[in-house]
Amino acid sequence: MFGGVLNSVAGGGSFITFPALLFVGIPPIVANATNTFAACAGYLSGTYAFRLEVLKDRNNLLKIVLLSIAGGISGSYLLILVSEQQFVSAIPWLLLFATLLFIFGDSINKRLQKASNNRHLGGVVAFGLGVFLFCVGVFGGFFNAGLGVIGLSYLAVAGYKDINLMNGLKLLISTCASAIAIVLFVFNGLIDWYSGIALCSGHSLAATWQQDFRDNYRRLWLDASLPLAPLQSLATFSTTPIYNCWI
Repeated sequence: MFGGVLNSVAGGGSFITFPALLFVGIPPIVANATNTFAACAGYLSGTYAFRLEVLKDRNNLLKIVLLSIAGGISGSYLLILVSEQQFVSAIPWLLLFATLLFIFGDSINKRLQKASNNRHLGGVVAFGLGVFLFCVGVFGGFFNAGLGVIGLSYLAVAGYKDINLMNGLKLLISTCASAIAIVLFVFNGLIDWYSGIALCSGHSLAATWQQDFRDNYRRLWLDASLPLAPLQSLATFSTTPIYNCWI
């Protein structure tokens, strides 16, 4: 339930639910696919709750949806191809990347804004942001834990400032990348349905009240919790028995 609340408010709830699935003995790749399935319900309901905010950026919505779906397909297909050992080995680096990107997102954005003002570099910056968004989708399809954090990082780098708009777009990106990934996971039998449905109910319930969370508390939550969430997950994951059995 708390993981669903964290996802609804800012992102990062999977840093709680993913280690929980590992703790009860579910293999890492199946735990990741199950976590993606469970989180997608919250993403969907959250996107609907923020639909009016999302429509403010209607000029970019098609690009966001298509690149997120393309990335989600690529990432989920990559997950299906890798071994359990390869997946487990990649997790700490993915979490570290999400953490650093969130911390330094504003600094990167300032540099990109300066570069985009140069007529010769403006197109390069726009292309780079498109590639970045595609990579966010790949990240989400491959490893759902951290998708909200890295999605917000992309939006910060892209120059978004409105926290409600950022939350809505983050949820839209997460929905597109996760929903298409779930299709591939279902066909490959990678979802633990009992655990997934149990988690799914918590995510959906939490998303029903997220838009009532006052903006000042939302910003305080973002600033205080997100940089620490991936580090907390690293500590949790490294001490989980199922992790130790795979390494």
